[in-house]
Amino acid sequence: MRIAIEGCCHGELDNIYEALVHLQNVNSCKIDLLIICGDFQSIRNLADLDVIACPDKYKSMGTFYRYYNGEKVAPIPTIFIGGNHEASNYLWELYHGGWVCPNIYFLGFGGVVNFGGLRIGGLTGIYNPAHYDKGFFETQPFSNKSCRSIYHVRKYNVYRMAQIRQPLHCFVSHDWPNGIAAYGNVRRLLKLKPYFADEVRTGTLGSDANQFLLKRLKPSYWFSAHLHVKFAAVYPHEPEHPVTRFLALDKCLPRRDFIQVMDIPEVEGSGPYELHYDEEWLAIMRATHEYMSLAYNQKSLPDDATIRA
Repeated sequence: MRIAIEGCCHGELDNIYEALVHLQNVNSCKIDLLIICGDFQSIRNLADLDVIACPDKYKSMGTFYRYYNGEKVAPIPTIFIGGNHEASNYLWELYHGGWVCPNIYFLGFGGVVNFGGLRIGGLTGIYNPAHYDKGFFETQPFSNKSCRSIYHVRKYNVYRMAQIRQPLHCFVSHDWPNGIAAYGNVRRLLKLKPYFADEVRTGTLGSDANQFLLKRLKPSYWFSAHLHVKFAAVYPHEPEHPVTRFLALDKCLPRRDFIQVMDIPEVEGSGPYELHYDEEWLAIMRATHEYMSLAYNQKSLPDDATIRA
């Protein structure tokens, strides 16, 4: 299976698809799936643009609306998660995941799907300890504060992800797992992004929640974006000796490393290259649904043994 990974989208769907179609034509190959690692910006109209959480000078309609209104159709099946620059009012309507338009699927605030036998999990948003232990207290219409807090990762979704027992092939997050920089070419990273030096030195570059899931789930691949730089790492898991291959990519701009095409070995039980719900994830969703909180305080979460039963 040949997949393409893209970093931060920032509404540049036309340019991303044009780049991939060009790669297919030049190399006489077919890309089976595109995964976008956040800041997707599913802006349908001017009302969505008002809600997007970013400075006004960066606000742009982008090109998603052309796919939403049917003017265009995505030429490659696409899966994405949300980041910290989103029209979260639309994504909140698809909290559990769903099609934002034909051929483009939102993985949800936390979710797992199966594409041709490939299990792909993902977590929307970025880590902020101020809201990590809270419920989803935000209500629409989102205020200036709540359109930002809504994309802060919650413990509830990390807890649900932590219940996964069957192997995950790929995991997608917007921000990086904390500590991953130590397992790649950190010297090159700091040459490109010297202002990361203090965070690398103090061990605060990245998400604690993602670090926990990296160690817990041990996926074969982990894809991220957010820091607008291409960075690769290999994270070893002891004592089992598997590894997670980590890749972060840049945002969609000229002469930037925002796309990587890679071949994934066929997995046992693979089928047609179509999107399917994941049975284990559906069971986890059902078992944990009653613990979702729409109030400021998150409901108490049972231990793993209780929820597994």
